[in-house]
Amino acid sequence: MKLIVGFGNPGIEYQFTPHNIGFLAIDRIAEQCGVMVENRHCRALTARARIGKEEVLLAKPETYMNLTGLSVAELVRKYEVDPQKDLLVIYDELDLPLGTIRIRERGSSAGHKGMESVIGALGTEEVRRMRLGIAPDHPVKDGSRYVLGQFRKSQLVALDEMLEQAAEAVNVIVNESISAAMNRFNRREQN
Repeated sequence: MKLIVGFGNPGIEYQFTPHNIGFLAIDRIAEQCGVMVENRHCRALTARARIGKEEVLLAKPETYMNLTGLSVAELVRKYEVDPQKDLLVIYDELDLPLGTIRIRERGSSAGHKGMESVIGALGTEEVRRMRLGIAPDHPVKDGSRYVLGQFRKSQLVALDEMLEQAAEAVNVIVNESISAAMNRFNRREQN
C-alpha cells in the first residue's frame, strides 16, 4: 500500500489557505478516485482508494501543521509502510511561484515546520515529497500571515491548474516512478 499525506491545518478557517494546499491536493485526488476523506484514525482523516493498480491511503493529519509527524508516524507504523518507498507527502512552498510543482526523493525540511515534524518523527530525510508553490506575484512581508490568509480570487485559476497537475503527478509516481514524475513535472518557469 502507498501512503499519500497532504499537510494542512484542520478547521474551516484554514480550509482555503495557502498553508492547506496539501489538504486541497488530497481532496482533488480523492475526488478523482471517487472517495471521501472522512475516516478518522491515527490522528488523521483518511480514505482508501485505487490509483491505477495500486491501493493507496490518502491522509490529512488533524494534528495541525507543526505536529504532522505524529500522525504520519502512526500511519506508517499501522500500515507497515516503508517511508522511503511508499510514502509521499504533499505540502506548500512559499519559495516557489504559485503553480510550480517540485518533486524530490529526499532532503531537509528547508524550514517547513510540517516537514520538520515528519523528518523528526520518522528519523530520516529520505521522504519523497511534492512541494506546491504558493508564492504570489508580489513580495510577501509577513509569510506566516500570507500562508494562513485566504487565496485571492485572482489566484484561483492557477491554484486549480496546479491541483490538477499535482493529481496527475501522483498518478505518475504511483504507477510509473518518482523519477518519471520529476522529469515531467519539475519544469523551470517559462519567462
